[in-house]
Amino acid sequence: MDSETFTLPDRSLLDHILRLPHARANFKHLARELRVRGEARDQLQAALDRLESRGDLVEYQNGHYAVTSKSREYTSGRLNVHRDGFGFVIPDRPIEGMQGDIYINAHEVGKAMHCDRVLVHIARFGGEGRAEGEILKIIKRAHQTVVGEFMARKRGNFVKPHDERIKQWISIPEGYEKPTAAASQDRVGVKAKQYDDLDGMIVNVELLEYPDYNDDAVGRVIEVLGAPDDFGVDVEVIIRKFHLPHEFPAEVLDQAMRIPSEIPAEEIARRQDFRNLDIVTIDGETARDFDDAVWVENLPNGNYALQVHIADVSHYVRPGSPIDTEAFLRGTSVYFPDRAVPMLPIQLSTGLCSLNPHVDRLVLSVCMEIDHQGDIVGATFGRGVIRSAERMTYTSVHKLLEGDLAERERYAKLVPKFELMRDLALILNRKRSKRGSIDFDLPEPLIEFDEEGLMTGVARYPRNIAHRLIEEFMLSANETVADHIESAGLPGMYRIHEPPDAKKVMDFEMVAATFGYTLGVGAIPVKRFAVTDKRRDGRKVQKRIELPSEQLAVTSKMYQKLVAKIEGKPEERIVSHLMLRSLKQARYSAENSGHFALAAKSYTHFTSPIRRYPDLIVHRILGEMLDSAKPRLQEDDLTAIAGQSSDTERRAAEAERELLEWKKVKFMIDRVGEDFSALIISTTKFGFFVELTDLFIEGLVPIDVLPGDRYRYQENTRRIVGERSRREFAIGDKVTVLLDRVDGVEKKLQFSLYEQSPKRFKRKR
Repeated sequence: MDSETFTLPDRSLLDHILRLPHARANFKHLARELRVRGEARDQLQAALDRLESRGDLVEYQNGHYAVTSKSREYTSGRLNVHRDGFGFVIPDRPIEGMQGDIYINAHEVGKAMHCDRVLVHIARFGGEGRAEGEILKIIKRAHQTVVGEFMARKRGNFVKPHDERIKQWISIPEGYEKPTAAASQDRVGVKAKQYDDLDGMIVNVELLEYPDYNDDAVGRVIEVLGAPDDFGVDVEVIIRKFHLPHEFPAEVLDQAMRIPSEIPAEEIARRQDFRNLDIVTIDGETARDFDDAVWVENLPNGNYALQVHIADVSHYVRPGSPIDTEAFLRGTSVYFPDRAVPMLPIQLSTGLCSLNPHVDRLVLSVCMEIDHQGDIVGATFGRGVIRSAERMTYTSVHKLLEGDLAERERYAKLVPKFELMRDLALILNRKRSKRGSIDFDLPEPLIEFDEEGLMTGVARYPRNIAHRLIEEFMLSANETVADHIESAGLPGMYRIHEPPDAKKVMDFEMVAATFGYTLGVGAIPVKRFAVTDKRRDGRKVQKRIELPSEQLAVTSKMYQKLVAKIEGKPEERIVSHLMLRSLKQARYSAENSGHFALAAKSYTHFTSPIRRYPDLIVHRILGEMLDSAKPRLQEDDLTAIAGQSSDTERRAAEAERELLEWKKVKFMIDRVGEDFSALIISTTKFGFFVELTDLFIEGLVPIDVLPGDRYRYQENTRRIVGERSRREFAIGDKVTVLLDRVDGVEKKLQFSLYEQSPKRFKRKR
């Protein structure tokens, strides 16, 4: 029977197309086969558009669709432009017979901009499965605004993008040079008189026209952020470069202000009351929002009771509300060295939702019973109310557990609890280790500031048993919630980490071998492919290529054993970083495929709903289970949320990383000419990269500035070797370097080798 309502789920529609010849479909034929008419045709088109936007389908010509997972000719993906003009498209889905990303030459990049989502036709396959393609169309523009330097020229005004990967300068027509809102001109304290001459100022531009092959992009200035060296401008630039939503809309702030600060008595009455327990939060000294609180005790049967209480953000942030819509858009809070861009308004993030000490707060609770082997033998879930007994810091808990008399006296009542927590955390850690969970304990940089907010140095971020304690408890809670949702057979949101690609494992094995290490995977199996390659003269030829097989028997225990082998060795940091690079990025998914690094069959994010949107979604799913309510979100909805959340997570990480590197470079400007102890962390044909031992700062020593000889890069050994002296530079070598140059534009440091006296090197036999 014909229908005017199209109700087929996206997944079922995709499966239907997969069953068609060559996994391709024509809209008219689909409509006829599925017997839809009237408004249902529009709904079918909307479903096809959704599948295309997610990368499941490509519309290779008007009204004709192909499933990307079955196509080696068309795919969609994100364009990554190199500063030299060419680019690579990172495919949304793996393509059989292809290794790496799709190369796009500078001419083919054309009117597309860095990070645009594009449809690509794969035109040629090269050696080792590498592909070259051409951009057919731009699916989604990445930039509505661009931040950059205002350039006043005789032929007109332009803005040079701050991001070098955006190659197109933006033309600013006469009359579009000044923001219309005067308020935006005082954002970072730049005096209005400086605006008489915008040349050299940092501005934010709204794009009115996108670039074409022959025409510039056109825009108008909407914000003047200040001069390049003004205090705080670097953060403002990064916020706008990565398009981080940083100002809450008026309706969001209004809704947040109208939420009552007092918890109604009837709400407390329907919840489990934990206020009589000495529940505590443990966070860093500078933390302002507290998502989680914990409590541990011994049970009569000898097992441990672990309670993990998480801020009940879902009680305050309702689906579809202005706050919820904005939180979904932001996806996560972003943390910079001297400020944060929160996911939720501060009325919630540091107020009503935050588990502040000595006040009543609503929570979602996971209460676990854990035996002495670390097995979770029972768990209950529920809504509760707590009153945190103390706001503890990692430093205080660490001192207390290390026997500091002052701290133990100050928190005398809680000392037995913290000792019990330590014992349980060690048991849980041993359990994870036994099953193969990988534990990279890499030092992280910590930017230090003086009282005026100026950077004074880079230190090692301290980690101690208190960090381990909270990590183990949060991991247990996340895993327990994931198991609970999955066992119920309901749609869920999972944090997945897929096994590594065979090619990356092979690359790691080659480098690790130079240090005398291996994962122990043995010979890597090879898979052979036949591909049709279109030559530049238009002729088609058949090619056979060989690639590492994805059926690689690599396990997390292999990584874990290697981590243990290199512990305490000089090369530990380097090999650990190389291992991390061989692994895939964790992401959110509506389909559970396990977590490789944690060696967990099921895992989710539940413990940080103040700063992560997926955690809020998991809270809502758990709440529906507690209420025996029908799930509001289905798999299609969760797939879309997972994709958005993964994207915003990567965006936040990239923004945080870039600002950190920028601040490091600015810190080094006044240290040109100084010498530093360093470690060689990678070698290339143009030199080697070093990391300064005490500052966690990286830079390049170019091969042509190495003294006393002419040096060549040996690709098979990844060493730089002198032609006459046979002097070698290899990954892991300790050197002393001199800071020669700071490139503030490209944010790079250049060093030379520092030697107090000439050295002779014996020729190696």
